[in-house]
Amino acid sequence: MGFNIEMAAPSPAEPRLELTVPGFSVTSAEVRAAREHGWYARTEYGLAILRYDEVKALLTDRRLRQGSAAWPAHNGVTEGPFVDWWTGILLNLEGSDHARLRRLLAPAFAPRAIEALIPRFRSLAGELIDRFADRGRCEFVTEFAEPYAARAIAIVLGLPEQRWRSIAEWSSEIGLALTVEIRPRLARIEVALAGLFGYADELIAAKLAEPGDDFVTRLVEAQHEGDGLSEQELRSSLVLLAFGGMDTTRNQLGLALQTFVEHPDQWRLLGERPELSRPAVAEVMRVNPTVTWITREASEDLDFQGLRIAAGTTLHLLTESAGSDPRQCPEPGFDIAAERPRNFGFGAGVHHCIGHYVARTDIAEALALLAQRLPPPRLAGEVRSLPPSGNTGPTELPIAFDAPV
Repeated sequence: MGFNIEMAAPSPAEPRLELTVPGFSVTSAEVRAAREHGWYARTEYGLAILRYDEVKALLTDRRLRQGSAAWPAHNGVTEGPFVDWWTGILLNLEGSDHARLRRLLAPAFAPRAIEALIPRFRSLAGELIDRFADRGRCEFVTEFAEPYAARAIAIVLGLPEQRWRSIAEWSSEIGLALTVEIRPRLARIEVALAGLFGYADELIAAKLAEPGDDFVTRLVEAQHEGDGLSEQELRSSLVLLAFGGMDTTRNQLGLALQTFVEHPDQWRLLGERPELSRPAVAEVMRVNPTVTWITREASEDLDFQGLRIAAGTTLHLLTESAGSDPRQCPEPGFDIAAERPRNFGFGAGVHHCIGHYVARTDIAEALALLAQRLPPPRLAGEVRSLPPSGNTGPTELPIAFDAPV
């Protein structure tokens, strides 16, 4: 596969998971059996970490660095526009470069700024629900999750909402880079990346010509102040923020609806108690996360729980496996009112997702209003999804529901 991982040879008793085999799922019986055997399994990439306590410890272990930077190379993609962008964005930087970009981008996602936008999130959700509520059915991804996610991130960043469809289409294509299908889809990914870069350039030019009271204007103006973003950092960061904000929210909303289809009692509970919307987001992310694993890489040789891990080893920390670990969660069934240990859908440590608060908030507002407006949904056709590994979610989710309450 174009890479080499040096680790001690596995013993015959150690389980092995083949993450790139078609049909592999992070929620499979195979993964469950490996978790019962021990806290890790060998993979073609390195190690899969399966239990809650070990995932929690490794996410904040300073001997590990962000491992996503190596994902393209692990899949045979070593050069080109996507690699150039991917290696220079906030997600994959370390040390002072990471700290500086995070400091400059963080104000857009501060809790106070996001709380002020809640009325607009609610209004947007209501507008979209109005279009299909009386019909008794919808294709949830295209009629709600996608436009909601794209327009919500436009609201957060102060971007024109009317371009949401282009943002959504480009982001969907780039999202394929976070699955095991990156290599065969690379041409499509790079066309979409060029589209988002073109959009970023248009935004920068527009803000230079007519500055506004918005986050992008402040970033553009800060280019000429002290340690502000360079031109390329600004362009790359705008692409990341548009893609990341859209992709995560759309996928997690779709996965939430899939989960609630199987638990209509929990849908009714959320409709009756909308204050449970944020715990509901956390519970969905525990049992059905869009980010099925978080990647780290050993920056030095280390010993962990009696295992020798060589520098350069890739570790995939399986979020759903950790969240459903019976050692930490003896009754792991879906319950939005239950008290749960922290889930790892947004990571932890210095690479904790910068947009976690906006994602928690806009998804919570959407789910609360959906549950208040609509009876429990049921499937109304075939569900199509991204591969159930890497970053996942439904691409088509037809649902039906009885007459609105």
